[in-house]
Amino acid sequence: MEKEVTSESAMRALGQAIGKQLRGGEVIELIGDVGAGKTTLTKGIAIGLGVDEDVQSPSFTISRTYQTARLDLLLAHYDFYRLHDPGIMASELDEVVNDKGVVTVVEWAEIVNDVLPDGHVRMIIIPTSETARRVVIEGIEV
Repeated sequence: MEKEVTSESAMRALGQAIGKQLRGGEVIELIGDVGAGKTTLTKGIAIGLGVDEDVQSPSFTISRTYQTARLDLLLAHYDFYRLHDPGIMASELDEVVNDKGVVTVVEWAEIVNDVLPDGHVRMIIIPTSETARRVVIEGIEV
């Protein structure tokens, strides 16, 4: 499935629609160049899950977790952009992606692709103009 988004707010709205569908245990791989909108989409997912804090890019921290509106559900956001070897982070990610109490979003997942479960959701964000994006979504209907 493909969705066209024309603005940052539209990207957040798409993420919010996705987040409202998630129940826990989902793993979402975000693919796109720097500045494509991966973190903006994640912010929308967080809103849809009822996260009540500002979602920030984990580019420097590698991972961040957020409590959702459901006390038994966390959002885990990973960004492997700066890593050449995931080291212990691969073990942490392996544990998290198998936890039904976590929705996991992974940016720059190439380095940990063997840890991602079969059938995970993939979203490819392709810039079509300075503000517009085409989002190719595999593994979930929106």
